[in-house]
Amino acid sequence: MSWTTVCRKDQVQEDFPFSAKIDGKEVGIYLLDDDYYALEDVCPHAYALLSQGFVEDGEIECPLHEATFDIRTGKCLGGPAERDIKVYPLRIVDEEIQLDSAEVTAS
Repeated sequence: MSWTTVCRKDQVQEDFPFSAKIDGKEVGIYLLDDDYYALEDVCPHAYALLSQGFVEDGEIECPLHEATFDIRTGKCLGGPAERDIKVYPLRIVDEEIQLDSAEVTAS
């Protein structure tokens, strides 16, 4: 595994996800109930960064066309998107959130 630091824990808030780019791939980092999640950040329906959308009740809503996704699982909960989004493993080391860059770029 090739772990890459994307941000510090204090850069992620429940209402304000952190948007990162790893080798050209957009990834959103979310905080829910003291747990962190890393998701594919581009809506599969049309190009929009999900991390710029509306977070509520464990879901992220696309800022363009209101597709919704479960932050914990990436499951598409409502259209117009027609597929789930990827969830990436992460780890926390010394208050830094790290992603396996090989996992992100393989998708």
